[in-house]
Amino acid sequence: MRAKEIREMTSEDLVVKCKELKEELFNLKFQLSLGQLTNTAKIREIRREIARINTILNER
Repeated sequence: MRAKEIREMTSEDLVVKCKELKEELFNLKFQLSLGQLTNTAKIREIRREIARINTILNER
């Protein structure tokens, strides 16, 4: 998701999306610790998307 798409979302939607991404990040980290995660780059993508959302929320 790009910053432009994130800016078009409402603040409430962004908070919900951020919560979903944090849950997904938790699950990915858990899979990584168990050795089940094959695509470790996904963790980086999720972390960056959370950061984008938080940045845009702070701009408002």
